Amino acid sequence: MTYRNAKRIYFTLVAAVTASGFLIVCTLGRTVHKSRVETRLAAASVSEKAPEYVVRESGGRAAVFRNGEEKPYLLIDIDLALMSDYDRKELSRGIYLENDRELKRFIEDMSS
Repeated sequence: MTYRNAKRIYFTLVAAVTASGFLIVCTLGRTVHKSRVETRLAAASVSEKAPEYVVRESGGRAAVFRNGEEKPYLLIDIDLALMSDYDRKELSRGIYLENDRELKRFIEDMSS
């Protein structure tokens, strides 16, 4: 093997390793980017927060429960016998309210 051939082989290997490294770095970069995008999308779907309040029947009365709690946050003085069958059925399933404003509106609607 001559010096010239050895030199040519050496530079060919260096070029091949450089090209391979470049491809690996680009592939890893795309993978990281894709992972970040998926993480953001997952976070966005999770950020749809759970309802803050649930109104359901408790002990023959309508009660407001904060998200995940078993003890009533507020008892609503509504005569359940005067409610329609649909409303009583919905109340037994639980009526989910997103915030204080929706809770106040619900209480006003039920008490009028």
